Parts: sequence; structure tokens; C-alpha cells
Amino acid sequence: MPDSRPDHLRLVLISDTHGHDDFPVPPGDVLIHAGDGCKRGSLDEARAWGDFLRAQPHPHKIVVAGNHDRCFESQLDEAAGHFHDLTFLHDSGSELDGLGVWGSPWQPWFLNWAFNLQRGPELAEKWALIPETTDILVTHGPPMGVLDQTVTGEAVGCADLMARLEVVRPRVHVFGHIHEGYGTAHVDHGAGPGTLCVNASTCTLAYRATNPAVVVDLPLDRSLPARVV
Repeated sequence: MPDSRPDHLRLVLISDTHGHDDFPVPPGDVLIHAGDGCKRGSLDEARAWGDFLRAQPHPHKIVVAGNHDRCFESQLDEAAGHFHDLTFLHDSGSELDGLGVWGSPWQPWFLNWAFNLQRGPELAEKWALIPETTDILVTHGPPMGVLDQTVTGEAVGCADLMARLEVVRPRVHVFGHIHEGYGTAHVDHGAGPGTLCVNASTCTLAYRATNPAVVVDLPLDRSLPARVV
């Protein structure tokens, strides 16, 4: 009999929904949310965020916290309890059909929000935890120079995250945080399929949830590149 197993995973990528739950979410195998599901980060907002994700039909759901999700920093166990049946990653990893997934919430210091760390050794220590076997990397913030420009044109991504990206070479890197950076880009590492980077911010700069989810087909064969559908 022919092998009926799928040869790829369809990833549906969103981020920075900020409490909105009335936008279309396409079908797929894996729904990934790269943080900022809350507006101000209360436990009630965390519960509503978990309910929204749970209501989606995707067989697998992966989520990290972001800078607006304050309760995940101050009350981690209680907040994460609302995601008990989801794959919540917090400087931790998972495996999906043989592919390695890693998730982390940190970003360079930004006002007085959650998960702020100083540029340099503090952030580099967090990124050093990312295993070199990671196929799908989910962080809240972008790497330096990739879909990280603010409305003023300033690049505000993390240089240490970019340095780790060059070592780990994940096939997909999903993030948000910089709403106006929404879109996709390819990072060529000189060998292998490179990294498809996706700023999946659902909300615009005006906090309207009008940016479509980004859908990506990721082959299970690691020699093949991810493809935006």
C-alpha cells in the first residue's frame, strides 16, 4: 500500500492579537501564536486567550507569551494553567512529527512591559538555550534587521537573537511584537534551505486585527525549504 502519511505540516501563524477574536483563522495542522494575546495582561485576558485558541480546529496549538502578557511573568503558573491543554513554551521545547520546536517570550528592553531584558549578555543567555536541532523557532520579538523596522524606520530587533539564528538555522522563525513589520523574509545561511522568517502580527500599528494569518507549508524532509501558501 502507498504511504498515506503527509509529507508536510501546514502552519497557521498569528501574533499580537491583543484580545481580538473575530478575525478569520485558516485551517491547518498547527496553529502558532507568537505572543501578545492580551491587551494589558490580566488573568481574565489570559483565560479568554486560551479559550480563543482552544476553540480553533487545528490539531496542534503552540503559543508563547509576549510583552503585553504581564500575568505570564508575574503569575506564570496560574496564567499558564489557562493553556493546560495547549503547547505553551517558555524557554522550552517540544517535538512535532519529528520536528523540533522551541519557544521564548523575551525581547530587548521596551518601556515598562513584561519580558524585558537588556541587550547583550542577558538576552544572549536566553538565546543560547535554543537547541541546534530546532526546526521551528517561536519568539515574541524579531531578530535584528529582519521585519523589525518601526514606523520611524528604526530597526529594533535583537542582534544576539540574529547571531543565534545563524548558528541554529531553524527552517521557520515566527515572531511578532513590531506590528508594522508584518510580513515574510528569507534568511540565507549559505547552506541548507535557510530560514523563513515570519512577522505574524495580526494587529496593525493602530491595533486593528486586519493582517491575515500567514500560512506556511513545512516539509517533514529537512532538506526542503518552508513555503508560504
